[in-house]
Amino acid sequence: MQPGRSPLTATYTLPRSTPSKFLPAISAMASSYKARFPYYPLPQSSSLPWMPSTYYKPAAINPTLAPFSKSSQGMIASKKLPVIANRTTFITRYTPEDWHRSNLTNYKESETCQHNAERLRVDTSRMIQDKYQQTEKTQGESTKNLGVRANDIGFWKSELCRELGEMIGETNALTDMKKRLERALAETEAPLQVAQECLLQREKRMGIDLVHDDVEKQLFTEVDVIRSCQERMQQYLDKAKAQLASNRVAQHELERDLANKQVAHRIEDKCHHLRNTSHGISYYRGVERVDATISVPESWAKFTDGNILRSQSEWAASAKLRDNTRNLLEVTANEMRCQFNRVNVAFTSRIAETADAKSKIQTHLAKTLREIFQMEMNMEAIQKAMRDQGPPFKVAQARLEERTWRPNMELCRDTAQLRLVNEVHEIDETVQSLQQQLRDTEDTLQMLAHAKSILQHDLAVKANSLFIDQEKCMGMRKTFPSTARLLGSV
Repeated sequence: MQPGRSPLTATYTLPRSTPSKFLPAISAMASSYKARFPYYPLPQSSSLPWMPSTYYKPAAINPTLAPFSKSSQGMIASKKLPVIANRTTFITRYTPEDWHRSNLTNYKESETCQHNAERLRVDTSRMIQDKYQQTEKTQGESTKNLGVRANDIGFWKSELCRELGEMIGETNALTDMKKRLERALAETEAPLQVAQECLLQREKRMGIDLVHDDVEKQLFTEVDVIRSCQERMQQYLDKAKAQLASNRVAQHELERDLANKQVAHRIEDKCHHLRNTSHGISYYRGVERVDATISVPESWAKFTDGNILRSQSEWAASAKLRDNTRNLLEVTANEMRCQFNRVNVAFTSRIAETADAKSKIQTHLAKTLREIFQMEMNMEAIQKAMRDQGPPFKVAQARLEERTWRPNMELCRDTAQLRLVNEVHEIDETVQSLQQQLRDTEDTLQMLAHAKSILQHDLAVKANSLFIDQEKCMGMRKTFPSTARLLGSV
């Protein structure tokens, strides 16, 4: 100390502030705290890897000094003894009693700190043991819960697998039924075209044979029956397609749920078998604060149960649709075959009627031809008779002409004269009657010729109708799809 200056007062080192508590987060990796607290791998022991080398806090030094006297306690700096800067010797600040009192105070404080430290050590040891037991119990409960959870997932996974198998089988069965329905629907096109072609061919009938007979009625009915069957088949085909789409949606939900269950079961099983000595465990800082869950056990089980119930509902509807489709195929096949047989019976009856009419026309035509021949012979006979009346008529008129040259009184109206006059009139009347008979014969011959023409035309009409019905229509209707084809089995 230099002369002329007051002595420096004592200074005390304040303790360094240390963090009150520090425990790494569960999700912290070693790299996340190496920069702050160096990490030195230690062998397996009870010491923690994050424990710093300077564990104890440095004691705070706050000495308590005894005053000089009772009167000096509470004195401020201005009332203390003045410091004489010019003196060459130090001025005593504390008395021995102050010194002893200070030591005793420090001893008592040290003993108190030691007692507190000992009690803290005991409490710490007991707390460590309790926390270790609590941690083991909590980990055991977590392991048990994970095992129960894995079993629950395994149960629902088996239920999903069983339901998925049922749905896949039903979907395949409905797909086969849809293909059968498509084949049966395609088989109806040929009978429909045959019926329509028969109607078109029968439009080529001529004259009176263009009649709306029973064959035509049955053909129209057959077209209506086939189209009705096609419409019902198409409706069920649309239903099958929609049901297949619903089945695939339900199957997709089951597959997705099953895939999620498999992943979850693998994760839960892995978590269930994790131990403190397992490899790959590490800290993940802040993971306990992350809540990524979107369901609770009730909603979780209800979701899978809903998928299974929806799948059961869909494949039940699919099975019912398959049964209805099978019945529809049997009904439509029976309806089309029965109507096909009715049309064939009507054709057979109509062909027989047409053939009988044709035979009768041929008979009448033959009679008409014979009568025409007879009438022609009769005309020739009348003409010959008229020619035969010519010479007697000439003779009678020549006689009368010659007798008009008699002289005077000789022009007598005698019996000969009267007879000659009557003879001329008779021959003239005979000729007139023969001419009238000839005209009547010509008229009758024309009527016979017209009747012949009508019969010939009608015969051609009947022949054409027979050709259409018997050759063309019945030729197309010789075959009909088998029952197996109408059912879509082949």
